[in-house]
Amino acid sequence: MFGRKFTLFRLFGFEVGIDPTWIILAILVAWSLSTGYFPFYYRNLSTEAYWIMGIIGAIGLFLSIIFHEFSHSLVARRSGMPMKGITLFIFGGVAEMNEEPPGAREEFWMAVAGPVSSFVAAGVFYGLEGLGNAVGWPIYITAVVGYLALINFILAVFNLIPAYPLDGGRILRAILWGWKKNIRWATRVSSQIGAGFGIGLIILGVFRVLTGYFIGGMWLFLIGMFIRGAARASYQQLLTRRALEGEPVSRFMNENPITVPPAITLDKLVEDYVYRHHHKLYPVVDGDKLVGCITTRQVKAISREEWPSTTTGQLAVDCSSENTVSPETDAVEALAAMQKNSASRMMVVSDGRLKGIISLKDLLDFLSMKVEFEQ
Repeated sequence: MFGRKFTLFRLFGFEVGIDPTWIILAILVAWSLSTGYFPFYYRNLSTEAYWIMGIIGAIGLFLSIIFHEFSHSLVARRSGMPMKGITLFIFGGVAEMNEEPPGAREEFWMAVAGPVSSFVAAGVFYGLEGLGNAVGWPIYITAVVGYLALINFILAVFNLIPAYPLDGGRILRAILWGWKKNIRWATRVSSQIGAGFGIGLIILGVFRVLTGYFIGGMWLFLIGMFIRGAARASYQQLLTRRALEGEPVSRFMNENPITVPPAITLDKLVEDYVYRHHHKLYPVVDGDKLVGCITTRQVKAISREEWPSTTTGQLAVDCSSENTVSPETDAVEALAAMQKNSASRMMVVSDGRLKGIISLKDLLDFLSMKVEFEQ
C-alpha cells in the first residue's frame, strides 16, 4: 500500500510513521477547521484564534487516529499476530500486519477494537466538553474538545460500515469466514461489498460537486476511489499471499544472473553491461564470491575522465541487507521487501556467495499463472 514513510516515534513496541500524503491531509484538515467549521459554529472570534483552534483540532484528529489504530494493534499482538506498525496517510491510518489473522475469532476482535476505542474517546471528549461548559472554560477550548468528541464518533460510525477494508467490512469478513470456514470466499464477498460502497461514494461525490458542494463532493469522490481500490487490492493481496506463501525464493531465482568482475573498468561496465542489460545495480563477483555491489548512481558520481582508470572492484560497496535474501527466504517476504524498497531485483546470497537473482517480474509471472488456474 505504501512506499517510503517517515518514522515519527515508537510506542509500546510499535513504529508510528507517516506517508508523505498525510501532510496533505493535515494541511487540508487544519485549513477547513480554521476557515470553515469553527467560524461557522463559533462566531466573532479572531482569525488567529480560529487558526490555533484548527491546528489543535488537526493534532487532536491525528492522535485520535493513532489511538484507533493502536487499539487494533494491541489486540492483534495479544492474539499472536505480528504487527509492523502504524502508518498515517491521506485517508487516515492503517495498522500494518505481516500476515492474515490466524482465524475468524481473532479477526473479529481485532476489527471491533478500533470502533470501540473511538466510541470511548468520543465519550471522554463529550464529558470534558460538558465539564468545560459547567466550569466556564474559554470557548476556544470547549469548541476543540467538542469537535474531537464529534470526529471520534464519526470515525467510529464510519468504520462500522460493512465495507471491506473498513473495520465493519473486516467484522463482516470474520463472520463469513467463521460461517463458511473459507477466508478466500469471505474476503471476496466482503471486498465486493466494499468496492460497491466505494462506487456509491464516487457517484454521491460527483452529484455533490455538480450541485455546488465542491469540497465535500471532492472528498467523497476521493474516499470512494480509495475504498474501491483498497477493497480490490486487499483481495488480490490475499491471492498473492496464498499463491506465494511457503515457496522459497530459490524456486524463482535466476541461477545465472548478470554479474561483473572486479577487474573491469567503469567505461567497460557502462558500455558492455549498463547499455546492454539496463540494470541499475550489478553484483561484483570474483568466482562465485560476492565482492560487493555497484550501482549506476555510483558510476555517475565519478567523472568520465576517471572511468578508464577506475575498476568496479575499487568502487564496489558491501551489498545492503535491503538488496539481499537467502535461498530459504519465503517468496512473500521477498516480494514485500521489493515493494518496500521500490526494488525490482534482489540478490540471493548464502555464505557470502551469490546463488542467483530473484526479480519482481519472475514472481509476478508465476503469480499471474497460478491465480489464472486457481480462480
